[in-house]
Amino acid sequence: MDSSTIAEFLDLIEEKLKDISIEDDLGEEAQRTVELDQQTVGRFSRMDALQVQAMAQAQQRRRDKERTALSFALKRISEGEFGYCDDCGEPIEEARLRLNPAFINCISCVRG
Repeated sequence: MDSSTIAEFLDLIEEKLKDISIEDDLGEEAQRTVELDQQTVGRFSRMDALQVQAMAQAQQRRRDKERTALSFALKRISEGEFGYCDDCGEPIEEARLRLNPAFINCISCVRG
């Protein structure tokens, strides 16, 4: 992979990390503790709020996992290992990496 392509992937990864940070800010309020005072919130409203909170926390875990994978992709770039399959060492298809630059395996190894 040439240096201009690596630079494109660096930009793509940085953009994805920026988007994750924006989503973190948007989801922060939904993860706050739900008040248990039934005088201000009815039982069903509170149950709905708890469900929204649980979904927001699940989304946060997904974003954290994606952030970790993208950070690992940045590390692979710095080490010169980006774009090569972790299992067989063959190049990973560029189209596959454009779909998700955090992929560490070629399609052949994924399929087994």
